[in-house]
Amino acid sequence: MFIVNTEAAIYREGRYLLCKRSEKEDHAPGGIALIGGKVEMEEVPSDILERTIAREVAEEVGLVIEGQPRYVHSTSFLTDQGEPVVNVIFLCEEFSGEPYAVSADEVAALYWMTPEEVYEQPDARSF
Repeated sequence: MFIVNTEAAIYREGRYLLCKRSEKEDHAPGGIALIGGKVEMEEVPSDILERTIAREVAEEVGLVIEGQPRYVHSTSFLTDQGEPVVNVIFLCEEFSGEPYAVSADEVAALYWMTPEEVYEQPDARSF
């Protein structure tokens, strides 16, 4: 069985919002990544991936996703503990608020980066 994970490619003015993961995270501590997290069981099963994106973005960086996130890409990986994960990335161009690290236990820092800047980061990871 796979864990299902979603990530938000939050885009504004030519840059994407990335976070430095907390050193307390079980998987990829200290890595640079998009904002996201695991899909959880919910009472309302429709649009679960999109709702997961909205929940994770609000919980981690305090933004409200508006409009409909657009599917970009999916991939798979193994966590540092060897668990298989399906990762689904969505583009989020409509949001409100200014991002901040809601919990230092999850997010150590936030960065707005161009794609070129992301590629230059040795700790950048796709989940």
